Amino acid sequence: MTREQYQTVKEVADLLKVNEASVRNWIKSGQLRAIEIGKGWRVADSDLEAFLCSHSTRAKDITHQEDEASQGGDSEHES
Repeated sequence: MTREQYQTVKEVADLLKVNEASVRNWIKSGQLRAIEIGKGWRVADSDLEAFLCSHSTRAKDITHQEDEASQGGDSEHES
């Protein structure tokens, strides 16, 4: 059994530079998995990583944008 590392709501908030209320809202809405221990929540490092991956954006395809620019515009809007 691997030993999971857990962080408090405050530690997660500090790490992400957000308000603790935001972290609690993510937990309550089910977006961020957490374990309630005593009066506080603990977030496993693996659950935080999964949350961040599910909320990440994809980089734009620069090559595709350069091709469109060299062809004189956006192919989706051609008549």
